Amino acid sequence: MISAAIHGFILAFGLILPLGVQNVFVFNQGALQPKWKNALPVVLTAALCDTLLISLAVLGISAVVLEISFLKLALSVIGIGFLLYMGYVTWKSKHSTEGNSVQLFSSRKQITFAASVSLLNPHAIMDTIGVIGTSSLTYTGVEKTVFTIVCIFVSWIWFFGLSIVGRLAGRLDQSGKFINTLNKISAVIMWGTAVYLVYSL
Repeated sequence: MISAAIHGFILAFGLILPLGVQNVFVFNQGALQPKWKNALPVVLTAALCDTLLISLAVLGISAVVLEISFLKLALSVIGIGFLLYMGYVTWKSKHSTEGNSVQLFSSRKQITFAASVSLLNPHAIMDTIGVIGTSSLTYTGVEKTVFTIVCIFVSWIWFFGLSIVGRLAGRLDQSGKFINTLNKISAVIMWGTAVYLVYSL
């Protein structure tokens, strides 16, 4: 069981670590929101979506779903449109020197966007299948359960930690320049991901 837990930790951490739309958005909301608790919707949504994807990958269900060409295309098209829109909104968002954001993401927007970048990106789903889903085939019974739980645990800890680091960075940024730059970087990553999805169709 220990080896399964270590394996799950390393794989999940390696999969979630790279800079992507989901990570940038969670960090961004942690930095932008006036209170850390206001960023909880995006944190919980991202963590729950990852929990769902990891569970489906281990069960082998997500691999079957992605074999349906129409569904995969529909996910890509919706995801591309949403990324382009949210990139625009994020680019236009400004942070004042008083620490108030002109365009804060509401709880509904946080939940919608976090769910979209998690569930409407076929390549992110395929990464989960390829790394976690395939690796889970090595285990059975209790070991497989431990492997899955550890992967999910890493995801939850990561998103909570990322939002807290974002919160600390936001509080240290008295001029608002860092947050405004982060918004621009976030928008570019969103647009870049959308272009990548278009290219992959």
